[in-house]
Amino acid sequence: MAVRATMSRFPTDPDAQEGSGLPWGVTVTPFATKDENGNPPVYGSDAHLLPRCENCWAYFNTYCELEQWAWNCSLCGTLNGLPSEAITRYSQPQSCAEMMSSFIDLELPVEGSEEESMQARPVYVAAIDLSSSEEFLELIKSALLAALEALAPEALFGLATFSHKIGLYDVQGPVPIVKNVFVPADSDASLPIELEDAMPLLSFLAPVETCKDRIVSALETLKPTTSWERTSAAGQGLDGILLGGRGFGVAMEALFNYLGSEYGNTFALARVFAFLSGPPDYGAGQLDTRRYGEQYASKGEDADQALLPEQTPFYKDLAAVAVQAGVCVDIFAVTNEYTDLASLKFLSIESGGSLFLYSNTDDSTLPQDMYRMLSRPYAFGCILRLRTSSEFRPGNSYGHFFPDPQYENVQHIICCDSYATYAYDFDFANTVGFSRHTSEPPMLQIAFQYTVVVPPDELSTPGSVSASSGHASDVMVKPQILKTHSTQQPDAGHHHMVKVERIVRDSVYILVVLVCLIPGSGRYMRSHHAANLPKHSLKRRLRIRTLQYLTAQNISEIYDSVDPEVVLSVLVHKVILASLEQGVREGRMLLHDWLVILIAQYNDAYKLVQYRNGSSTTAHVDVAFSQCPQLQPLPRLVFALLRNPLLRFHEEGVHPDYRIYLQCLFSALEPSSLHRAVYPVLTSYSTPDKQAYPRHSLSRAALITSGSPIFFLDAFTTLIVFYSSTADPILPYPPPHDCLLRSTINKLKQERSITPKLLFIRGGQDDATAFENFLIEEQDVEGSGLTSVMGFVSFLEDITRSVLEYMK
Repeated sequence: MAVRATMSRFPTDPDAQEGSGLPWGVTVTPFATKDENGNPPVYGSDAHLLPRCENCWAYFNTYCELEQWAWNCSLCGTLNGLPSEAITRYSQPQSCAEMMSSFIDLELPVEGSEEESMQARPVYVAAIDLSSSEEFLELIKSALLAALEALAPEALFGLATFSHKIGLYDVQGPVPIVKNVFVPADSDASLPIELEDAMPLLSFLAPVETCKDRIVSALETLKPTTSWERTSAAGQGLDGILLGGRGFGVAMEALFNYLGSEYGNTFALARVFAFLSGPPDYGAGQLDTRRYGEQYASKGEDADQALLPEQTPFYKDLAAVAVQAGVCVDIFAVTNEYTDLASLKFLSIESGGSLFLYSNTDDSTLPQDMYRMLSRPYAFGCILRLRTSSEFRPGNSYGHFFPDPQYENVQHIICCDSYATYAYDFDFANTVGFSRHTSEPPMLQIAFQYTVVVPPDELSTPGSVSASSGHASDVMVKPQILKTHSTQQPDAGHHHMVKVERIVRDSVYILVVLVCLIPGSGRYMRSHHAANLPKHSLKRRLRIRTLQYLTAQNISEIYDSVDPEVVLSVLVHKVILASLEQGVREGRMLLHDWLVILIAQYNDAYKLVQYRNGSSTTAHVDVAFSQCPQLQPLPRLVFALLRNPLLRFHEEGVHPDYRIYLQCLFSALEPSSLHRAVYPVLTSYSTPDKQAYPRHSLSRAALITSGSPIFFLDAFTTLIVFYSSTADPILPYPPPHDCLLRSTINKLKQERSITPKLLFIRGGQDDATAFENFLIEEQDVEGSGLTSVMGFVSFLEDITRSVLEYMK
C-alpha cells in the first residue's frame, strides 16, 4: 500500500492551509505490494482479533501507547481495555504483526465451510462484436490466442458473440457448437429465450486445459456479420436511415443474468472482456451518435460540455446489475468512429474493470494489454476505509469506486489491481487545527479489506508472521511443475504433469494471475469439468497502514515538503470533475486560476513582489518559485496539462472518446505515472550504452544545446527513441538489444500498467512529427500550434499579468 501526501508537513490550521494555496490530501495505491519507500508489509493472521478503538473504531497499531491492561488510540486518544487473549499475545511482540510494523497484512477467517473455501478456479468470458470487420476480428483472435497461452490450465473460459444476435459457444464436444439468440430491435423488448435455456452455463464455460484447441478452432470460425444480415435484421430506421446491428447493451445484460444466476453459489467474481468495434446501435442500450457532429456550431452549443455527460443512464444502471451479478467488465474499443464512451464508461469503471481505446487495428497493443491484464495481481470485493485523527477529516474522494450508502469515508472497489490509485483531500474539523502546544501529531490510518484467489502451492501456514513480499496475497503462479489428475484418461488414478511457465513477450515477464470464479461443489462435481484439478483457496485479508505526519511551523516548511507529483494527481481529479460538470473551458479556468493564486500566495509570503516606480504594471513577480525547489515543477506541469488532450478544445480536433479514455486512465494512475503522461521525461544519451543527461525540458532548444546524438522520451503511453540528424553515422541504429538504453526501455515496459508503443525515429530521414509533437514548450498553450513567441515563456508572461491583477 503506497501512500503519498501533497505535503509531508501538514498545515497547522485552516489559515495556514488557505494561505499556502496548495491542495492538502493524499493518493493511495492500496493493493501495491510495497509502500512508497519499497518496504513490504508484515504478514500475519487472526485479523479478527486485532483490537479496535471503542470511540473511532481505528485499529491498534505501533503508534498506540500500550499499558499492561489497556491501550491509547493514536488517532483519537481514547483509553481502551485489552481483552485477555490480546494481553497474552502482546507479551510476545515478535509473534504479532501489529507489534512489529505500522504496515501490516493480516488474514481474516473464511466464512463458510472449509470445503467451500477451497473451491476457487479462475474463469473468463470473452464477448466479441461481430458487427465489425475482418481486421478487427483478426486482432481479437490474436489477443485471445495470446490470453489462452497465459491462462492457467484449470481456468474456465466462455466464448460469446453479439451483433443482431447473441452467440454462445459450446467447445466441450468434439466439434464447437454455437447457439444463437436473436436480439429484438425494440429497445423495450426482452430476449425471446433466456441464455440458460439456450445453453446451460456449464456447457458454456469450458476448462482451458482440455478444451484449448477447440476454443482456438471456435475462434477461427468467427466471421463478421454481413451487411445483408444486419439490414435484414434491423430494417429501416427513422427517415429511411438504416439501423445497425450491434446489440451490445442487450448482450451485456443477458450475459450478466446468465452468469449472475450462480453468483454466490458457483462464483464470487466473473470477469467479462467486451470487444467493441463501434457504438451500440441496436436494441436496448443503443446510442444516438448523431450528437457528435457540426450541429453544435449551428446551435451555439458548447460541444465539449455537450459530449462529456452520458446521453442515457442505461449503462450506469447496467453496471449496477453487473455488480449485483458479481460481474466485472473490461471494455476494449477498437474504433476511430464516435462510440460515445461517455455513456459506456460506467459499465467498466463502476463494475471494477478498465476501459481501453485503440484508434485502429494496425498498431494496436491489444494482445500485449491482454497479457498484462492476466499477469497482474488482483483483489476483489474490496472495502477501503480512511480514518484521521480528530483535528482533521477526509473531504472529497476520487477514483473508480462507489461510496458506501451508509457509512462515510468507506469506498467499495469491485476489482483492484496493484496499480489502481485513489485520492483524498482533507479539511480541518474546526478552526483550531493542530495545536502548537500538544505533542499529538496528525495521524492517518487506511484499512483495505480484500479477497484474493490463492493457488494451492502458495497457501501459507496459518498463524505465520512474515515480512516477505512474495506472499500468497501477490496471487501469482511462479514457474513450477504441478502434479494433477488427468482429465483426458478414463482412469482417474492415472497422473500426468502439467507445466506452468512464465511467458516472455517483448522482454516482459508474464505471470499468470488466478482470479474470478469459484465453482460450487454440486453441479461442477457432477459435470465433466476437471473436478480433480488442484483447488484454489479464497483468502480474505485486511491490510492496514498507519502513518504519522509532522506539522509545519511556517509556510516555508509547507513549501519545502511539497510532493509536486501528488499535487498534480489531486489537480487532475479536480479538473476532470469540473470538466464533467461544467465543461472543458471551466476545467481550464480552474487550473489557470489555481496557479495564479498559488504564485500570488507564494510571492506574498516571501515578500517578493517589487514595484518599480511605485507602479504595479512594472512590478517583478517570481513565477519560477526560485525560493522553493519543490514548487518549481508546477508551472510546467500546469502548462503541459493545459496542452494535454484532456483539456484541449473540441474544435482543436480532440476526439470526445479519446478525452473520456484519458479521463478514465488519468484518474486511476499513481502519481509518478501520471507525471510522465502529462509532462514526458526526456533523457539524452551520448551512446546507446551511456546516458548523457537524465532530464531535459520539452523544447527544441534543449535538444540543440545538449549536443547529444540520442534522445529517449517516455510519455507513459508512448516511448520514443530519437536519433538527431547530426548523430554520428557509426552509432548503431536502432539501439542493440544488449545496450543500456534497451535495458531501460524493457524495464519501463515491464513496470507499466499498459503496453506503451515504442517508436524509433531517425532525424533527417524519418518523419519526426510524433516526436516533435511532444516538444510542447514552444507550442502555444491554446493549441494554435507554433508561434513566433515561445509557448511556455508567453504562458508565464500571461500568468504574471494575471498574478499582478489578482494582487491589486
